[in-house]
Amino acid sequence: MKQLNIAGVPEHFNLPWHTAIENGDFVKAGIDLKWTDVPEGTGKLCQMLRNGETDIAVILTEGIVKDIIAGNPSKIVQIYVQSPLIWGIHVAAKSPFQTVGDLENKITAISRYGSGSHLMAFVNAQNEGWDTANLRFEIVNTLDGAIRSLTEGTSDYFMWERFMTKPIVDKGIFRRVGDCPTPWPSFVIAVRNDVLVHDREIIEKMLEVINATTLNFKQIQGIENILAKRYGQKVDDISEWLKLTRWSQTKPDKITFDKIQDQLLNLSIINNTIPFESLTP
Repeated sequence: MKQLNIAGVPEHFNLPWHTAIENGDFVKAGIDLKWTDVPEGTGKLCQMLRNGETDIAVILTEGIVKDIIAGNPSKIVQIYVQSPLIWGIHVAAKSPFQTVGDLENKITAISRYGSGSHLMAFVNAQNEGWDTANLRFEIVNTLDGAIRSLTEGTSDYFMWERFMTKPIVDKGIFRRVGDCPTPWPSFVIAVRNDVLVHDREIIEKMLEVINATTLNFKQIQGIENILAKRYGQKVDDISEWLKLTRWSQTKPDKITFDKIQDQLLNLSIINNTIPFESLTP
C-alpha cells in the first residue's frame, strides 16, 4: 500500500475525493490517500508543495501556473474542474458600497499573496478598466479572517467562490455586489516532481479512481442533499451550482495552457511564460 498526501480547500468541488476515500476506492487501487483541508487556499497549497508537506494539491489553475513559473517544483497532471470558478465580489452588509464600480482604488481582502483572491483581483480590475497598479491588499488568511476584516473596515471588499460565500450573504454579514468568473478552467491537480519521478504509475492509478468518481458524481442519488448538509448550503443553491460545474477527466493541453499564460502575462500576474512542457509531466 502506497501512502500519498493530498491537500485542497474544504469546498464542495472536492467532495468526490472524500467520497472515493470513504468508499475505499483508493485502497482497492493500492493507495492510502491522506487528505488535508487547507482553508487558507491556493497560496498555502503552493507553499505546502514547495515544502514537501503534501505530495499532491487540488489547486486553482492561475495560482499553480504562477507558482510553477516562479520555481515551484511541481507539475500539473490533470484538469480537475473544467468550468470557470465564479468569484463573488463581497462587501460588508452595512458598507456604503453598492456596485463593483464603487470599489476602485479600495482595499481588497486576500487570503495571501499568490492566492486566487489575490490574482482574481487583477482579473476583476482589468474587466472594470481599473489601473491594476492602484490595487491595495490586506491579508486575512481565511474566510473567517475576511469576515472580521470587512466588518471592522480594515479592508473594503473580498472575492471568494460565490456559492461557498452565499451562507454569509444569507446571514446578512456580506453583501454580494457582483461576480467575476475565471477566464480559464478553475481547478487542476498538481503533483510534486519528485513524487512523479518515483511514483508515476501510482499517480496514474489515483487519477483513474478520481476520474471514475467525478464522471458519475452528479448522478449520485440525493447528491444535492448530501452536498448541502456537508457544506452548510441551501439545496436550491447547490442545485444551481451543480448545473454550472463540470468536472474534467482530461490532461492539460498546450493550446489552453499557453492561452492561460498569455492571459496572466497580460494581467501582469506573471513576468514571463515558460514552455508547456515545463508545466506538465
